[in-house]
Amino acid sequence: MSDIWTGGKLRLRGVEPEDWRGFRELARDLDGVRAAGLVEPPRSDESFRGWTAERAGRPPGGEAFRLVVEDLADGGFAGAVTVGEVDRRAGRFRLGIEIGRAYRRRGYGREAVSLLLGYMFREERFHKCEVEVFAFNEASLALFRGVGFVEEGRLREHEFVAGVHHDVVVLGITAPEHLG
Repeated sequence: MSDIWTGGKLRLRGVEPEDWRGFRELARDLDGVRAAGLVEPPRSDESFRGWTAERAGRPPGGEAFRLVVEDLADGGFAGAVTVGEVDRRAGRFRLGIEIGRAYRRRGYGREAVSLLLGYMFREERFHKCEVEVFAFNEASLALFRGVGFVEEGRLREHEFVAGVHHDVVVLGITAPEHLG
């Protein structure tokens, strides 16, 4: 059996305390945080160190978890993927992804999402994954559609970002659609 956490470009791994700089850079990327609706006031380096150390100390898995996307070529912090809003009875979950500016549009997002879906569908026996993407976030819409997600609906003027209400596109993929 192959390593389910490693692809051609990247490895998904647990959060380590030294990842705080990578998470700080993701948070400072205004375009990236706006695309995810996560704009917050600036945080101190100490806050990032504490936040990351706490996550590094959590046991693996669970109902919600975050993994680091690590570049295989240089071991660099390329981003993170998150699983949340798990409904085991219905067999569905939601995922989120953040890819650092230097790694965008180079296949890291697609590979990270595919690896995570493989784990959730094959090992955790989930049936469906859902994502919500702002309608203006064309890169994320293309990423998820490229992996096989299908648009299931649109929530009109659903979220407020950068002074404007925006539509949110709901996309989903089932285990058979992903696994073939």
